[in-house]
Amino acid sequence: MTTRPTPKFTGVDTYKDRLGRYTVRYPSDWHTFDIESKPDGVLFAPDARNTLTYVAAWAEDLGFDVEAKDLGDIVKAFDQGLESLADCDILESNDVVIGNLIKLERFYTYNDNGVIRKRKVWAMYVSHWLMVLTYQGETVAEWEHWYPMANQSYFHFVIPMELWFASDRDLNQKGITTPRVPRGKPKA
Repeated sequence: MTTRPTPKFTGVDTYKDRLGRYTVRYPSDWHTFDIESKPDGVLFAPDARNTLTYVAAWAEDLGFDVEAKDLGDIVKAFDQGLESLADCDILESNDVVIGNLIKLERFYTYNDNGVIRKRKVWAMYVSHWLMVLTYQGETVAEWEHWYPMANQSYFHFVIPMELWFASDRDLNQKGITTPRVPRGKPKA
């Protein structure tokens, strides 16, 4: 019996969202595809002919600002969406709130026409943006095989500080002026 060699990095590339909302790193020998259903989305797959194992990132303008107090409603709606997947089994669930930034993390399996697939999903609500990072394996075995490489995309998913501050209502209330910080020497 032969064992499959572990995946190896040959290089790493960085994808920058066209509006600068995030950057994500991915293995440079993976193939890049636009997500047709998400105009601001990209998918990276180790096999150009089979995109059922992938890392995908996309962002969407919600049209309203999300605040920490919305966590309960967001979790309920998100988990109801997962429940609509056939035989969905949530393996791990974690919700994080930092200021008004909300991040949902889910590991789960589901049945896709008789094939059990596995996913890791981050859904991040930043100001009025929803940003989603997903890693899916075509099968549970494929998920485990590629996970060390795909997980690097999670470690290197970056939201710019400007968006972190955009979610801080204390800094962004209308009518509050931010004092200007003088730089350099005063003019004589």
